Amino acid sequence: MARVRREVLPHFAHLGLQTQVAQVSAFGGSGGFQPVEYVISGPDLSVLARAGQIGEKKLQEIAGLVDVKSSMVSGKPQVGITVDRARAADLGVSVMDVAGALRVLVAGQKVSTYTEGGQQYDVQVRAERTYREDLAGLSQLTVPSAKLGAVPLEHVVRMTPGTGPSQIERYNRKRQVTLTANLLPGTSQAAVLQQLDKAVRGLNLGPDYTMAFAGQAAEQGKQAQAFMTAFLLSFVFMYLVLAAQFESWVHPITILLSLPLTVPFALISIIFLRGSLNILSQLGILVLFGVVKKNAILQIDHANQLRARGLARDEAIIQASRDRLRPIMMTTVAFVAGMIPLATSSGVGAATNRAISSVIIGGQMLSLLLTLVAIPVIYSLFDDLSLARLWGWACAVAGGAVRGMAGAESVPVPAEAPVLDPVVVPDDAGGR
Repeated sequence: MARVRREVLPHFAHLGLQTQVAQVSAFGGSGGFQPVEYVISGPDLSVLARAGQIGEKKLQEIAGLVDVKSSMVSGKPQVGITVDRARAADLGVSVMDVAGALRVLVAGQKVSTYTEGGQQYDVQVRAERTYREDLAGLSQLTVPSAKLGAVPLEHVVRMTPGTGPSQIERYNRKRQVTLTANLLPGTSQAAVLQQLDKAVRGLNLGPDYTMAFAGQAAEQGKQAQAFMTAFLLSFVFMYLVLAAQFESWVHPITILLSLPLTVPFALISIIFLRGSLNILSQLGILVLFGVVKKNAILQIDHANQLRARGLARDEAIIQASRDRLRPIMMTTVAFVAGMIPLATSSGVGAATNRAISSVIIGGQMLSLLLTLVAIPVIYSLFDDLSLARLWGWACAVAGGAVRGMAGAESVPVPAEAPVLDPVVVPDDAGGR
């Protein structure tokens, strides 16, 4: 695409053509798609043209954007024809007859077919070129009249030359202008769309005008929301499963705290490898969660087993980290090695493979050290917290019992209570 922009498009610049490079759609069709697509819709075409020009200028000022284009191309010569209804009524000419005559004489109308050599062709009839090229020739055309039979067109209409858009796009019965652009590698799509949306909304076009993202930009927003939902649901599901397996509400929290720590490393790998945060790289983050969580499970489960055998907590943590270092390293190396062919691929679908594998490779390698260090620390902190809570609860219960006993001993003896003499009971040994 960069080579086409550099070597091909300059040859068409002197022709006054609007050119744009676009990626081929992955789902078929002859059209391409652009990552930046912004739609402004409303009733007034002149307001839309002004908003489109300002938006196009704003896109051209943003670094990292190429192939900026607006769907509304103004400057096409046109003739506006307005019917003089009062004069047309005096001459017996209806507005429908004027429109029909112009449609037939200028655009043409099919009147018959012609067959030759087994092929059938349509026969179109319209006015000669000399009556369609300028206002002088157009004004000589005649329209039917109920009173006079036929009258010149110039007697019942007013012709105003001017310019207008080459085409008018509509969506949901509203006129619209679409701004599109392509991103250079390393450019943030979200940042570009935010700047463009802020610039257009700053025009205060009014309540009749709507601004919205379209195409890939709109799907990007939906996909980000869906990913956050999947992200939260995965946390809830993993917590419930781990709580059932460990029969504890504390240890799953220790394991799941390692997952948010891997997100910065995944983002660092995306930036370092000049990737982008898209649906594929986000799927790679979810895969990364599963592998990192597995490492934490190995450490904590083994530490619990060692403590159940009578080993002290700190010694159990150190011993579990030593025993589980080899399987953690083996799975990490095997996983990263399996992603290397995907990261270095260059065939069909290579972009998809690189988007997922780059996140997994960088995130797994960087989060490995963090997992080996952070998980034992988090485990010990939560264990101290649980012991402190149990100790506080035990002290509170013991304190309440002591206060109850002290209150019972301090009950005063009534004055009329009888005084009992001590009774001496001999024991078996003859003592007293």
